[in-house]
Amino acid sequence: MRLSILAAGLLAAGGATAQQRPTLTVYTYDSFVADWGPGPVIEAAFEESCGCDLAFVAAGDGAALLGRLKLEGARTEADIVLGLDTNLIAEATSTGLFAPRPDTSYDMTVPVDWDDPIFLPYDWGYFAFVHNTDLADVPADFRDLAASDLSIVIQDPRSSTPGLGLLMWVKAAYGDEAPAIWEALADNVVTVTPGWSEAYGLFLEGEAEMVLSYTTSPAYHLIAEEDPTKTAARFAEGHYLQVEVAGKVAATDVPDLADSFLEFMMTDAFQSVIPTTNWMYPAVTPEAGLPEGFETLIQPETALLFSADEAAALRDEALDEWLSALSR
Repeated sequence: MRLSILAAGLLAAGGATAQQRPTLTVYTYDSFVADWGPGPVIEAAFEESCGCDLAFVAAGDGAALLGRLKLEGARTEADIVLGLDTNLIAEATSTGLFAPRPDTSYDMTVPVDWDDPIFLPYDWGYFAFVHNTDLADVPADFRDLAASDLSIVIQDPRSSTPGLGLLMWVKAAYGDEAPAIWEALADNVVTVTPGWSEAYGLFLEGEAEMVLSYTTSPAYHLIAEEDPTKTAARFAEGHYLQVEVAGKVAATDVPDLADSFLEFMMTDAFQSVIPTTNWMYPAVTPEAGLPEGFETLIQPETALLFSADEAAALRDEALDEWLSALSR
């Protein structure tokens, strides 16, 4: 009886200890938490030192994250939102739903000067159209693509950061001519998907000849599958840069733990995972450098990027141009 009582007491104590472990909830996009994505590895690495439970919550694609947070407001369960980018941070900041990040400087390799007081970058890359290497007559720019019979699949800019990035890419490259480019491109578009995963899946299934993705996407096929048959088209007008960021939610009840996670993002334990799980360039170069195979990727001759405020000011106009062209 005494042993039974002791065992019951130990179980109760153990249960209390488990319940006392704080939980850090991170809203992110679907591919980040996939079995092959960085989420599982990062979760295990952070939990080794945080004395907490790290819970990733998939909330659609990048642009959908902000929409969900705005809908939930201060009642949200999120402590961190991971997966916004420079095209969204001005709008995100204006909501008042995010708190300042730790005031720490890092030796970042992001190809822009970073001084945002709220959001911290964790990776970056260039948007590109990915295709099979046996594709004939690869377009040299958007005009070539629009004039061709090539089929493409893209993402919805209202829910997807790559989709929004494409709008900014066309706008940055062509300015006032952007509506005409979209009108010419409309008949190339096979379908518009909510997020990146769906679009890339359709491309791999042969539903389109090109897919909006990243210059780094072929590295996955080369490194993980030993398949050199995918590449990205280099466009003469340049490629739009994406910097992905994370931010602390102001309503979090574990602010110190949220800060710890943001600082953990800048460590080698996080950054070394990014190239071969998220298939992007890390914000801080890992100690081991970039994996073999990244040297084969195309390098844009021109990097295009609007500031956060410029992107916010242009977003509605660019979206209207896109919707008008694709609805005809």
